[in-house]
Amino acid sequence: MPVKTKICGLKTPETIDAAIKHGTSHIGLNFYPPSPRSISFDEARALVGPIPHHVRRVGVFVDPCNALLEQAIEAGNLDVIQLHKTTPGRAAAIRAQCERETWSAIGIRTADDLKSAAFHIGASDFLLYDTLQPDDAALPGGMGVRFDWTLLAGFVHPMAWGLAGGLTPDNVAEAIRVTGAQLVDTSSGVESAPGIKDVDKIAAFLKAAARL
Repeated sequence: MPVKTKICGLKTPETIDAAIKHGTSHIGLNFYPPSPRSISFDEARALVGPIPHHVRRVGVFVDPCNALLEQAIEAGNLDVIQLHKTTPGRAAAIRAQCERETWSAIGIRTADDLKSAAFHIGASDFLLYDTLQPDDAALPGGMGVRFDWTLLAGFVHPMAWGLAGGLTPDNVAEAIRVTGAQLVDTSSGVESAPGIKDVDKIAAFLKAAARL
């Protein structure tokens, strides 16, 4: 089965068009204001119109309140809720409230960090393994830093999962081979500057991922 792909933090029609043209399965819209990739509700409404139904729209949130979720779901016509720094209990409540597929991002630095995956059984539909950032990091993700992919070798995943953290056009094929990821997610790896996506890098990433 082809590996699914998510291009995250898209902010312009041109970059969304490039992602769709080159075959992405998921487009990520960031609703975390401190991020340089964040968009407003009005911007989301303007961006999602041309997205075809077979491309899933993922809203990215950091421990969001109910009001933010409701407004973002409406504005972005979201199919998926992606949660960072959100407890399994809160994720379960969001999943029930929003009636959307729910992803939980888990920060990984050592093998012990993988133990937290089991706590999301029944709370989320999908796990996204990302690089664990320091407590004082400005953002929970999108920092372009990868973790040791070999930590996933032989790990029995409790549910469907994907890989994020430092993925680029140059290393995504290796990442898929090493981990067996079902989905690969990139943001800063296809940028020319923080928050500025590069259409050529988007195309190269999706081409590299599609080779496997």
